[in-house]
Order: sequence, then C-alpha cells, then structure tokens
Amino acid sequence: MLKTPNELLQSRIRYQENRIIMRINRTLLLLLTIALLVTLTVSMVSAQMMEVPREDTVIFDVDGGNPTNPNPFNHNPFFGHSLGAAGGNVGTGQSVYEPLFILNYETGVIQPWLGESFVPDESLTVWTLTLRDGAYWQDGEAVTADDFVFTLQMLLDDDSRRLARAGDFQSWVSSVEKVDDLTAQVTLTRPNPRFQLDYFSVRIGGSFQMMPEHVWSMVENPFEFANFDLENGYPLGSGPYKMVSASENEFVYDRDDNWWGAASGTFPLPEPQRLIWVQTGNDDIRSLLTINNELDSVMDITLGAFEAIQAQNDNVIAWQAGMPFAWLDPCPRRISINHEVEPWGSADMRWALNHATSRNDVVRIAYEGTTIPSQSMFVEYGGLIDPYINRLAELGMTLNFDSDVAAAQALIEGAGYTLNDAGIYEKDGQELAIDIQTHEGFIEKRRIAENLVEQWRTAGIAATQTNVAGGTWNDNKALGNYEATGDWDQCGSVNEPWASMNRDNGVWYAPVGERVVGNNLMSRWQGEGNARYSELVDQIGVMPLGDPAILPLFEEAYEIWYNELVSLPITQAKKLIPFNTSYWEGWPTAENNFNHPATWWHSTHQIIQNLRKAGS
Repeated sequence: MLKTPNELLQSRIRYQENRIIMRINRTLLLLLTIALLVTLTVSMVSAQMMEVPREDTVIFDVDGGNPTNPNPFNHNPFFGHSLGAAGGNVGTGQSVYEPLFILNYETGVIQPWLGESFVPDESLTVWTLTLRDGAYWQDGEAVTADDFVFTLQMLLDDDSRRLARAGDFQSWVSSVEKVDDLTAQVTLTRPNPRFQLDYFSVRIGGSFQMMPEHVWSMVENPFEFANFDLENGYPLGSGPYKMVSASENEFVYDRDDNWWGAASGTFPLPEPQRLIWVQTGNDDIRSLLTINNELDSVMDITLGAFEAIQAQNDNVIAWQAGMPFAWLDPCPRRISINHEVEPWGSADMRWALNHATSRNDVVRIAYEGTTIPSQSMFVEYGGLIDPYINRLAELGMTLNFDSDVAAAQALIEGAGYTLNDAGIYEKDGQELAIDIQTHEGFIEKRRIAENLVEQWRTAGIAATQTNVAGGTWNDNKALGNYEATGDWDQCGSVNEPWASMNRDNGVWYAPVGERVVGNNLMSRWQGEGNARYSELVDQIGVMPLGDPAILPLFEEAYEIWYNELVSLPITQAKKLIPFNTSYWEGWPTAENNFNHPATWWHSTHQIIQNLRKAGS
C-alpha cells in the first residue's frame, strides 16, 4: 500500500533519528577521547582563569561554526571573516559590545539600550542621538558622543568601503557632529525614515557598534588592528562581560560586576558568571554535547537530530513546543544567479530554473517539513503579508511551490538547446551547466543545494554543488566569482518592503572582480528594467513608514523584479535552535516571547538578562 506524503516524511524522520543515534554511539569512544583532551585544555586554561562552576556558566554553540576558528585572535568588530577576524557571533557582539537600540520582533518596538533616543527632524534628514547618562566603558572611561562621532566618522573615511557598514553610511550620511557630551547629530544626504531602524537597532543580526574613541584614535590603520590583547583589556567594550580566553574552538567571557548597566540601576546584573561560545562543527557533536548537558544553546540543527536529542534529554526545548519547532529567521533562503555568467543573464533561463524547482520538495526533503516555501522575496511576517505579499498573490506575482519541468524545458529549448544522449541539454557542443556554491559551515544551505541539484538535473541541466570555506564563500559572493550561490542576502525587510527591495537597487552595481557593498546586487542585474526598478525603490525609500502611496510604487517595482526573476527565492528560513534547561531557564520561546531567540545576534544581551538558574 502506498504511503501518504506525511507517512513518508515521518518514516524519513525516524530513519534519520536512528542514524543520528547510531552515529553518536559509534563515535562515542572518539568523543570521549576528545573530551579528555578538552579536560586537559580546560585544566591548562584554568591556571590562568578563575574556576567557575558549571551551574554558573552558560555554553553557547557558535552559529555556522567550523570545528575550529581560523582567526581566534582577531576581534576587530568591523571585519568579517574575509578580512581575517573571528566574527561577531563568537560572543563579543553578544556580551562585550552593546547596541544602541534593539528592535523587539514580538512587539515591533525599538527598545533603548546604550542609546536613549534617536529622532529625526520633520525633513527626515537630520537625526539627533541621545546617549544614556551614566554609561561607561569597561576601563571606567565615560561613554560619550565623542565615541559615536569618532566611530561613524571612521566608517565615513574608509575609502575602500570594506569596514562593516562603511558603504551604507557613506551612501546616507553627509556629516556627523557632537552637540554635547551625550548628544550627537547626523545629517543625511537625503530623507530616510528608516535610518534608526536599519542601522542602529539590531534589525537583523547586528547593528552599528560604537567604539571607545580614547582607544581607537590611537590606531593608525583599522585594517591592521586585531583588537585583541587580553592583558590590556582588549577587546574593550561597555558590556557586562569581558573576554578572558580565546582559542581555535572556544571563547570565554567573565561577568564584569562593575558593569555600568547594573551600577546605574538601568539593568540588573546578569545572573551567569561565565559565558562560553564553542565551535561544535556538526550535528553529531552538538547532539552528544546537548544530551550530556555540555551545551545550553544549540545552533540550527535538523529535525531528526532535535528529536534524537529530546528522546534522551527531556530538558531540551525549542521555540515552538511542537512541529515545526522552529522560529522563522527574517532572512529567507534563496539562490543568487550571476547575470554576467551566460546563459543565466537571460530572464527566460532564470525562469527555466524556477520552473524546474519544487519548493515543496525542498521543504519536505531538505527541511523535513520544518519550514514553508517562499512565495516572494520577502520574509512572511505579519507586517509584510498584509498588504504586500497578499497584494502580490492577487496580482499573480507569487512563485510556484511545485515544479513544472515541461515549462522549464520549453524555455531551454526555445533558447536553442537540445537534449543529448545523457539527458542533458547542450548547445554548440557545450552542456547547459550551473554550479551552486554553498558555505561549508551551514548544513541547511548545503541540503537545499543538494536537493536543487537533483531537481535541476532531472530537467536536463548539468547542475553541481560545491562546498567552500566561509571566508572564500563570502569573497566569491562579493566579487562575483560564482554562477549560483545559496545565500540569505535578500534579507532586510521585516515590516515594510523597502529594505529587501533596495538590495537590488542599481546604485550598488559593481562589475565582476570588484567588490559589491554589503552583498547588495550580487546578481549584477543591469538594463532598463533595473533602472526603472531602482527609480521606484528610491521613491519608496524617502516615504514615511506606512504611507499608502507606497503600495502602487511597490506593485510596479515588484512586477519588474518578478518578470526578470532577479534571483530564486526558495524557502523561509527556519531556525530550529534548541535550548537546554538543565542549568538555565528563561530562554525565549513562543510562550515566553520577550523577544526572538536569535542567540547569534547582538540582541542576545536581552536573552542573557532573562536567564535564571534552573529551579531558582
């Protein structure tokens, strides 16, 4: 008797769960050996650090972490991996540096943190920042407007535009100046109602991080500053934790009991005495560590791994108490297509890829049913569904969930290709081929690409998939050294459409070999369509949030984007991120939704504030 799709899915999940448990058992001896080595390492580190009991320590899994970090001793917050830094998701951005504001996804409110307010004038071109009174850096120096002005000016002066957000600020900011010790004024090049939301509020991932002027003003070249000297207190932030150790696979932070937030009464002193971020590398190791209560916060894992963990440790929870368990990240997954690599510069050929794609199959196989297919470029949060995504559906501009191979092949054959004996299309002796590059540290993206390769080859396209190191993957995206790549770089919009649409604005164009700014317009889309699209997006960009005049401009711009199918939206971004309550309670869930559960974001400060010892 044939099984239903749901029965097949459940069978696959049980099979995968059993495989994970078997792999855990087979590798237990190896992992015990590793654990012994870790114990020896901890013993050596403990000679230099105070000992902190496990029940006073929170252990976080590093997002997208390789088994080891190639750059553990560079903590320049304006660098990504491609510039040789450990990155902002190993604890510095979550505990040492503090954001000015934090957008609460659950309420839609921008909450003050190191900043008190940030307000525009009527023209939306002059923004005034007020900092909290009483804040100070970890060395006791006051946090002032001088620090804000210095940091922003450093980014404005970066001619290479390679420091984080330098290109964005150079596009928007005309000047910045100090008004008084707690006040600074930013003058923009044009009106921007989203200036605070986009760059200062941890809207997605991170945001502008203010640096201590009295330290960074002594740096001759920010590109040569590793910002790492534990004896002298670097990295130096204003947050409640100081880094005390760094290695290829572990980053340790101890609580600063003199933190300004607690001293001023603005915030309570966090309960955890120590925070550790560890590189786990894969689901097997994460699973074993979590089962054994050696991980408190686990990064994105498969459904099979999660259910295997829960079967052996019932203290492990997720955002949702039941299926699909996951939280929807605001960065939907897509396949970027390089328009300057033929024949993929043709909209018809991009549509052929789309018709050959079953988004439902990606959800069933790559995600085990823990997410939903994307019907547009946008994340499917309430503020975007109505009216924007619903309007696209009314206009017939949403994407198919199932494949139509015949339609794909008709477009390919219309471009002059014929099937060869191997079932692959070719023209002039060249097979129709495309390679999808994926980040080797993200199993989710690898599984998407693997599934699409199978689907596209069924349609007659010689598709392949290549896993590359994270730094190489980032460089290849920015420089255009790819045919297709699995990414999340349509990311931006949360409650309005402009931010995601602006990422394909022609203002960001750079030819292959030159670095695009902020991974915007990686497709290198050009032509009359892009020119008109960019004009419309620019008009939307200066309108107040919620202005009803946005909708007709949105419709016209999106129709251009849809007809040319600039990239391939695939799925909404599920994040199945378990939390272990054996030692710590108060983790964010759909029921305890004080904010979203993204522990790799700079809003993690709020999560740490909420943690309490289990049973207390």
